[in-house]
Amino acid sequence: MVEAKTGRDAFKSELIANAKAIAAPGKGILAADESTGTIGLRFKSINVEPTTDNTRTYRDLLFTAPGIEEYISGVIMFEETLGQETAAGVNFVKHLASRNILAGIKVDKGVVVMGGTQENATQGLDGLAGRCKAFYEQGCRFAKWRCVLKISTANGTPSELSINETAHTLARYGGICQDNGLVPIIEPEIMIDGNHSIDTCAAISERVFARVMGQMLAHHLVIEGCLLKPNMVTPGSEWDGAPVTNGEIAWATVRTLCRTIVPALPGITFLSGGQSEEDASLNLNAMNLIKEIPRPWSLTFSYGRALQAGVLKAWAGKREHRSCPSCPPRARKS
Repeated sequence: MVEAKTGRDAFKSELIANAKAIAAPGKGILAADESTGTIGLRFKSINVEPTTDNTRTYRDLLFTAPGIEEYISGVIMFEETLGQETAAGVNFVKHLASRNILAGIKVDKGVVVMGGTQENATQGLDGLAGRCKAFYEQGCRFAKWRCVLKISTANGTPSELSINETAHTLARYGGICQDNGLVPIIEPEIMIDGNHSIDTCAAISERVFARVMGQMLAHHLVIEGCLLKPNMVTPGSEWDGAPVTNGEIAWATVRTLCRTIVPALPGITFLSGGQSEEDASLNLNAMNLIKEIPRPWSLTFSYGRALQAGVLKAWAGKREHRSCPSCPPRARKS
């Protein structure tokens, strides 16, 4: 008698297919998973109150934009967004699915300071299996979990404790997601804050990515059904040395990935990490032009601010700015 497959084995084919679809050439992820506090800060910049209606209206504007399915393969959402609808009365998840865009969900519960340290750990593993199962039933097909590390040569961070905590937590989260049908986006974000050089960022990124990859393998994740969302290798935002070109950032980033990430991983979806829209785009473009070193994975984007900053400014909370003369009319909910 053949035993029924359970857990990640039961979802293996689906996980691989969905990871491949998200990392499809020429497409990337719209990160629209801002928490209530974060969206409030974004709205404050345009003098808009972060009410439930305003946030729903804004996300409706993003998700129903004409032609986004040509460039967007997945959308990461905040939990409250899953139950919301477009202006035409269609659930957001179903609307995105009708455009061949997969819905994703932020599942971590934010960062806390690890006692006795100046470093952070991400919480949310308790009860994660049940939440992932519910999110899958609501139509989600991938998830995101962010861990944060900060470079400080003065403080000796990130420490071995922080790197090990990050790698283990991301692998545990990834396994729980796959057991419940969700492609995990593994996000070890090394913050751009600081005055460190690009070489320092490269060395620390290499340590972190290698440890994360090792734990993913140790926890028996289906690597072909995962995605990585790392920082780009850049100087710190307060770096006062010689300027670094897009080509140098691209080279340092791809070289670091080649040294640490196995080719079985289908896609790397970079975060913009405090960069401007233009810089994030130019750096990613330069990575995809490199020919001297191998790029076995799809290199694409999972941008929040880098995709939304211009939209927020143009919208400014005004109903009359929701569409443009050249865009087709959209049905309104009666």
